[in-house]
Amino acid sequence: ARTLQDTKSSRLIYVHVSSDCGQPALNTRIVGGAAAPQGSWPWQVSLQTSSHFCGGSLINSEWVLTAGHCLQSSVLVLGLQSLTGTNPNKVTRTVAQVIRHPSFSISTLDNDIALIKLSSAVTFNNYISPVCLAAADSTFYSGVNSWVTGWGNIGSGGSFILQTSCLLVVLSGYAPTTITDNMICAGLLQGGKDSCQGDSGGPMVSKQAGRWIQSGIVSFGIGCANPNYPGVYARVSQYESWIKTQITTNQPGFITYTSTGTNSDLSVSCTGVSHTNFICEQYQTTKCQNSHKSTET
Repeated sequence: ARTLQDTKSSRLIYVHVSSDCGQPALNTRIVGGAAAPQGSWPWQVSLQTSSHFCGGSLINSEWVLTAGHCLQSSVLVLGLQSLTGTNPNKVTRTVAQVIRHPSFSISTLDNDIALIKLSSAVTFNNYISPVCLAAADSTFYSGVNSWVTGWGNIGSGGSFILQTSCLLVVLSGYAPTTITDNMICAGLLQGGKDSCQGDSGGPMVSKQAGRWIQSGIVSFGIGCANPNYPGVYARVSQYESWIKTQITTNQPGFITYTSTGTNSDLSVSCTGVSHTNFICEQYQTTKCQNSHKSTET
């Protein structure tokens, strides 16, 4: 364990880490709404059969975190920038073990979380390194700046280049019985920004004290980027105990994310990102009508 200091608030943050998680060497600035520079999100994983269908996140040298409905994969690709062409930094592993949450519901997508063990450990470098995970006592109020990455649908089809999207944690128009304490919503209530089909299982992250912390796993939505219906994500902080029970050695790094905010996503914006600069949120909703956001059902 170690202690970090948040330079903005001067508060001390107690961090349980088994590795230097959430510190991408090549992500020197926040990028949004465009193709992510190579190495910006080194924990991003592509789950593949014959092609990409879901995302995931590397949480230590042997384990990947993904959605419970994303377990068709036979191959996991790390260090990947593009789904086509040359990827000199990519590393491929097969699946050694799959652990889906025992309370996962395919009908409601509650507890939509799973762990995949790699066939062999990966070596960390500038293009492959783990993300930190939100600890159980984390708080994500409405208005928290959040970032989603993936190769999901943009415009009229899928994205071949890893994309980055800036979202805000928000309340939603979903029926109260649809959203459980195991879920978190992010997007904009007026629509236009969202994850989409092919992004399922991928990470939603926020930055604190120089580290990127995963708060959510892309799970489901009604269409993509529809008004009043932001994307719904599995709430990672609910599963610290479960993850630690499954991974007993070289445990992932858990960090308490602390936030304050309002109940309106419209009162804040993603600093330095113009709304007109987004391309990865301009999804064609007609391609995203399935309840979950993988490319295969």
